[in-house]
Amino acid sequence: MRTVALIVGTRPEVIKMAPVYFALRQSTQLRPVLVATAQHRQMLDQALGAFGLKADHDLDLMQPGQTLPELTGRVVTAVCGWLDRHHPDVVLVQGDTTTVLGSALAAFYSGIPVGHVEAGLRTTSLRTPFPEEMNRRVTSTLARWHFCPTEGARANLLCEGIAPDDCHVTGNTVVDALLGARERARLAPAELPDFAARLGIPAAFAQRYLSPGGAPWILVTGHRRESFGEGFERICQAIRRLTEEHPGLGVLYPVHLNPQVQEPVQRLLQGNPRVALVAPVDYLDFIRLLDRTTFVLTDSGGVQEEAPSLGKPVLVMRDNTERPEGVAAGTCVLVGTDPARILAEAARLLGDPAEYARRAQLRNPYGDGQAAARIRAILERAPL
Repeated sequence: MRTVALIVGTRPEVIKMAPVYFALRQSTQLRPVLVATAQHRQMLDQALGAFGLKADHDLDLMQPGQTLPELTGRVVTAVCGWLDRHHPDVVLVQGDTTTVLGSALAAFYSGIPVGHVEAGLRTTSLRTPFPEEMNRRVTSTLARWHFCPTEGARANLLCEGIAPDDCHVTGNTVVDALLGARERARLAPAELPDFAARLGIPAAFAQRYLSPGGAPWILVTGHRRESFGEGFERICQAIRRLTEEHPGLGVLYPVHLNPQVQEPVQRLLQGNPRVALVAPVDYLDFIRLLDRTTFVLTDSGGVQEEAPSLGKPVLVMRDNTERPEGVAAGTCVLVGTDPARILAEAARLLGDPAEYARRAQLRNPYGDGQAAARIRAILERAPL
């Protein structure tokens, strides 16, 4: 039986690799081994717990105040050492993090073929998003199997000279994860007070906004490095103005732990009674929030893919996206960090019920929930 090492370092990687791990466990030909770099320790552990998973091997690489060069060096060195000790037949990585780049490079050095889940995403600029765009472009040169979420992603790889037979359109595994978790994430109305208390959501906010038939509210997520500084200042200004211009509107923001996100958010938004700032939530709790929100304001790639499956319009706080399918389908609108654009698009969703209903009914362009099964079948057939 061949061993497949799935290497993860962050919350999004766990969410999108968990369906692949479970699919591989059903194989009679492949044995999955879950390896954690712990690039983001706390948020990684949250995501693992949401799926009932524990890493088979934990490299525990996160350090306070880590820089990209330091983290990259630690990932390459530690993963190389693990590969040399355990000799898996295949390495799987997902997405575009430093863990992905370092693990793919380590596997290349060790002569182990790499499969890249969510391959082929591209923007028009190598530095946007930073460093993710560079990470995924370099990983594409190192991978043997490219598991593309869409035909557009496959077309990007073909334009870069990747062999057509190596590029497989599977759909995005985030849809697999979401559809599998949605039933587990459902809450009865009687459970809402305890749910809100556990997340640190003020009881008055939860009663007004999270209850069935409650007032409209926006779920916000933001963490992109390219928005550090002025970008997050502008995002927070836009959120504050939204609450001023829409007196009944609520905003719930699970704030990323990075100090460059925490500082402007806490300084500019703390104390607003209609803005609930909470700690990052685990995956199932995030699905519970996503299922209840009116729409989403985010810079997250995964949320652009998840929200349409729940009928939630998405305003993307970026000037471009490696996920153009959502923009083309109308499920996502790019607003950048410009307060005027954010306010205008939010007002459109809040003030035009017909437009909101149209957007909420659009089909998710990112998959049907069978991506992980397709990846397993490809690896089972693959010669090594």
